[in-house]
Amino acid sequence: MIYELRIYTTIPGRMPNLLARFENHTLKIWEKHGIKQVGFWTTLVGPDANDLTYMLAWESLADREKKWNAFFADPEWQEAKAASEKDGAINAKVACSFLTPTKFSAIQ
Repeated sequence: MIYELRIYTTIPGRMPNLLARFENHTLKIWEKHGIKQVGFWTTLVGPDANDLTYMLAWESLADREKKWNAFFADPEWQEAKAASEKDGAINAKVACSFLTPTKFSAIQ
């Protein structure tokens, strides 16, 4: 498995919009395309209070490319994204890393 760590730094005050988009739209669309989430986190204590951190699990980079491209091309996603950003952008920055577990990791 390959894990994708994504960190969205929201524009101050826009976190509720981002969370609503994931909860009400994105997760259902991911399910349709076979995209598997590992978990989502917001920062409880620390300097990054405007960050949403989440992780996805992929069989391979080719699996990710196929499913991610299908997700981005999905008209339902494009409509949900446009609606959530009708009052302006939500994210100031998006960071992405691909991780592989060590042999002693609890998650394989």
